[in-house]
Amino acid sequence: MVKKKAMSSEKASFVKKQGHRDAIEFAEILGIGKEYRSEPQAKKDVIDNEGHAYSVKSGEKKWQIFLYSKTRFQKDFTFKGMNGLSEILLECIEAFPENRTEYLQDKKKYKEKLKEPMQKLCAKLKNKELLAAFIHKSIFNSGEVNFLVIKNDNKFNVFYNEDVVNILKSNFEVENSKAKTQNQMDNQKVLFKINNKTCGEIEMRNDSDIHYREIKFWLSKKLTFELLISKIENIKILKNQKLIFYGQETIKKLKYIN
Repeated sequence: MVKKKAMSSEKASFVKKQGHRDAIEFAEILGIGKEYRSEPQAKKDVIDNEGHAYSVKSGEKKWQIFLYSKTRFQKDFTFKGMNGLSEILLECIEAFPENRTEYLQDKKKYKEKLKEPMQKLCAKLKNKELLAAFIHKSIFNSGEVNFLVIKNDNKFNVFYNEDVVNILKSNFEVENSKAKTQNQMDNQKVLFKINNKTCGEIEMRNDSDIHYREIKFWLSKKLTFELLISKIENIKILKNQKLIFYGQETIKKLKYIN
């Protein structure tokens, strides 16, 4: 089995620029124009004139929800308040030596050390309320972002943060990864599955000197989008069918948009 390569810097730059273009397009559809406000560091890609913040996700296969190093879990009070979750995430990072050369000399040794904290992380996230808190923090910066916007088939689909958290929390099956080839090991990741399909992962990233001892959380665009639209009945279509609101709370909170 050929190991998947990490995204190149050129590809990452393209994805970032495409995301920026999609945010501009979404802001223009809302009627804000190109001079819209945003706070990318707080996951707020677009802020409308009423102060509502939107995280706009584009058309790539996977969304990188976060890529954090040790400092984030040491200093972020929300992660630190999640019943020991930040401590376990730090254990995952500290399973690997600070010097990447040392890791490359004996990868198997350090991947063996990763197994226990990854198992502990999986056990923690099987708790539905803790899982909800983790999703709420990771995607919506603990509620600072009000809506998730998914661009699909050239339409912008808008979901209220609490609806997204509740649907993912209720439908995710949390498991540790299993080795699929002779060269792989069990318990290297935490998987979020829907009907036995992997919708997301928490994994260590050690693939370069720049991205070493970092924790990555990603979600599948296709499976996440399909799950959300399958669980929400009330929809409202606006702006020449380019804008779709899902759920009663989204429709209610954004009633000033027409």
